[in-house]
Amino acid sequence: MTANPAASPGRRRVLTGLGGGSALAVTQALAGPAKAATAAPQATSAATAALAADTTTSDPVLHLLRRATFGPTPALLAEVRSTGTTAWLDAQLAPSAVADAAMDAVVTRWPRLNWKTWEVRERVPVSSSGDVMYDLLESHMSRAIFSRRQLFETAVDFWTNHLVVPVPSTEVWDSAHLFQRDVIRKHALGKYSDMLNAAARHQSMLKVLDNSDSHKKAPNENYGRELLELHTVGVGSYTEVDVKQSALALTGLGVDSESGLYSYKPQRRFVGAVKVMGWTHANTSPEGGDAVATSYLNYLATHPATANRIATKLAIRYVSDAPPATLVTKLAQAYLVNGTAIAPVLRVLFLSPEFAASIGQKVRTPYEDALASIRIMGLTPEPMPAPGKSELRNLLWLTGTFGQAPMGWPAPNGYPDVAAAWGGASGMVNRWNFHLGLTGNWSLTTMARPALATWVPSPLPMTYAALVDALAAKLLITLSAAQRDAICRFVDHAPTDALTAGAAAVTWKLPYVVALMLDSPNFATR
Repeated sequence: MTANPAASPGRRRVLTGLGGGSALAVTQALAGPAKAATAAPQATSAATAALAADTTTSDPVLHLLRRATFGPTPALLAEVRSTGTTAWLDAQLAPSAVADAAMDAVVTRWPRLNWKTWEVRERVPVSSSGDVMYDLLESHMSRAIFSRRQLFETAVDFWTNHLVVPVPSTEVWDSAHLFQRDVIRKHALGKYSDMLNAAARHQSMLKVLDNSDSHKKAPNENYGRELLELHTVGVGSYTEVDVKQSALALTGLGVDSESGLYSYKPQRRFVGAVKVMGWTHANTSPEGGDAVATSYLNYLATHPATANRIATKLAIRYVSDAPPATLVTKLAQAYLVNGTAIAPVLRVLFLSPEFAASIGQKVRTPYEDALASIRIMGLTPEPMPAPGKSELRNLLWLTGTFGQAPMGWPAPNGYPDVAAAWGGASGMVNRWNFHLGLTGNWSLTTMARPALATWVPSPLPMTYAALVDALAAKLLITLSAAQRDAICRFVDHAPTDALTAGAAAVTWKLPYVVALMLDSPNFATR
């Protein structure tokens, strides 16, 4: 069970101050003098990213791994240095060719993810109706942390936050896992036109956005609107008349009440000419409505405004909170030239000069910070847990305290992906507590990890400054002299003081020292 680091005597000592100053004061010092003058718990912002750029490494390999994975590790860094960045990128863009036997074995822990909707209904009692959804969330996090197909998993997370189906939810208790499998994961690096069509014919999307209730006599505009506003062309590209016509074009796309599966219902289909933006169709028969919907969805998927919207969102996710217009134009062109295929767009993105120049311009979201912390600390999958007792379930709860549980955004617009959205003090303090829980082995305790004592170099560094630099290197970050000195002061020593065996900095204070580095803007930089 996950312990509460804030409740431990050691954590209270850090929060109230240890010798040279409080943890907050040290974290302010880590953030730099410009931030120390302000109360820094809410300092995660675009300014923090710019600040971190002054001290973080400019290594292009680390830059790629910070953006294309859920956090670099020393082993992955060595692998990419050996294979080369382009070769690694090309392999990641063809994930089925990336050997991932260990992750494939872990996923077998959740056999219910293969159950059809009717099987879930038959085999899961009402009292346990959330079980399959929690299987989905646990497997989603496990893949993000442990899979070798890291770029694919970041793309899965991106699309999960684009075509939003909130989980857990009573509307999708029997089908959300299939939406992830058959819509998101199946098409994450494929054609967006295929993903959009699959989403429009999946019971989860049709229920969440109410198209399952739409009827020619009473068309529901919810899905028709979100399809335009969020999934494709975006605000400013359509009118309210287009929204109403969009709803009519989607009538008949429904859900069978008995099986719970997608079912085209001609009896509900509006018949008559439909027009949305530049798309028109005679729409002459109820039976032909499914094909009309395909024509409409393909029109939207290939529209230049959709290309621009998808390109912009990808650039925000992987490059910058305010991506260069030149890059967005390149990505939109690649999207259209490649028939809405995503893998070629990402290849253009990661090989672009705009990406190379974007070091320090992204900050990890709370969810990404948690995963990156777990990866850099070297945690491994726990032994097969008892039902409902897994550390991944605990991690799910913890990410909720950060404000970003996976699939937990209730609105159809998805979690924000810019730093300014994640500067709240409460979530920040919870993340700091989580870092200390990891380094002190108080959190996610059944996930094995290397003992923190093994992080201390042998032979022992001669000075406290050398120790801090060595620990920072383990975290794949570079600290400024001011940051390093602040940590030395935290353990009541000058940077040049001689380090001795048995010193507090390499024994009981070691978890606090490493946790402070995880708290730093250097580590928060993506």
